[in-house]
Amino acid sequence: MTDKTWAYEDFEIGKIIELGPRTVDAAEMIEFAAEFDPQPMHLDEKAGKASLLGGLGASGLFTAGVFMRMMCDAYLLDSTSQGSPGVDHLNFRKPLIAGDTLTGRTIVLSRRVSSSRPGLGFVSVRHELFNQNGELVSEMANTGMFLLRNPGASA
Repeated sequence: MTDKTWAYEDFEIGKIIELGPRTVDAAEMIEFAAEFDPQPMHLDEKAGKASLLGGLGASGLFTAGVFMRMMCDAYLLDSTSQGSPGVDHLNFRKPLIAGDTLTGRTIVLSRRVSSSRPGLGFVSVRHELFNQNGELVSEMANTGMFLLRNPGASA
């Protein structure tokens, strides 16, 4: 078995895992947008201020990427993660603006051991991402797959 810290057994229902903080800057937002989402409000401060965003706003895909990095840093890179079968939902509630500092949390909703793959468990979670004002920027729900630390023990 692995010596990773986070295994299936560690994801108890109701557990909250803190994410961040992470401050985003204009340069990284613009670099991403220029490559993958070159809309004016993601590339130019003036265009961003003139838009509904009210400032240079990050692409939603950039926001999702930052979200993923924060999860990796908090627990995924030190886990038995085997990936995810997908995202149930991803919502953007408030624009991510250059200079925002993000914090967040992962909340464990449910879990179950795989009936077809011994040693593998499914963990359903909800993630929330907040700006420095405590405003919800984005939320996501998905199921992750994790190896069991003790596959023979009852989970």
